[in-house]
Amino acid sequence: MKKSLLFVPLLAALALPAHAAAVAQLKAFVAGTRTVSAQFEQTVTSQGRQERAHGTLEISRPGKFRWSYAKPYEQLIVGDGKRLWIYDKELAQVTSRALDAALGSSPAALLAGDNAIEANYKLREAGKQGGVEWLVATPRQADSGFSSLKMGFSGNTLKEMQLTDSFGNVTDIRFDALKKNPPLAADRFRFAAPPGVDVLSE
Repeated sequence: MKKSLLFVPLLAALALPAHAAAVAQLKAFVAGTRTVSAQFEQTVTSQGRQERAHGTLEISRPGKFRWSYAKPYEQLIVGDGKRLWIYDKELAQVTSRALDAALGSSPAALLAGDNAIEANYKLREAGKQGGVEWLVATPRQADSGFSSLKMGFSGNTLKEMQLTDSFGNVTDIRFDALKKNPPLAADRFRFAAPPGVDVLSE
């Protein structure tokens, strides 16, 4: 299940009323948040099996992000505004492709891209569960790579995301130590392949 790791760059604390509905909080986040840093825990469930991963993420909107997996194996995904770089340390391999083509209407585009949320997604409230306000974002394009995305907010903070792909695999991402608009150095979103690593460009 290693290749199910997502390059979904995701999220931050929101300066909104504590009881604002989830859709309103998402719109305010996209409109008012330029940079994000957070820690995350990811669980991928596929055919009854689960795989967990941990790491950190950073976002500089629009189009720049750094999504780093530390456990159980190292993988780095960097969007520099023009290209998407995926570095698999174990395989000693880098894959690079045009950022626009790689993101499309993916969750990465939703959070690190422009403000056209409702142009690419149908949004609806999904109610409150366990103190968390949920929304469902359904992509308008069939080739987005996932069938639905749920986002949960609590106390002005995006706490969790749940993604279901076209094969029924479910990825749950929980966030911790979220920071909104932290200062992030520009070189965090640049990538240079380590010496001796194969680079595959598309």
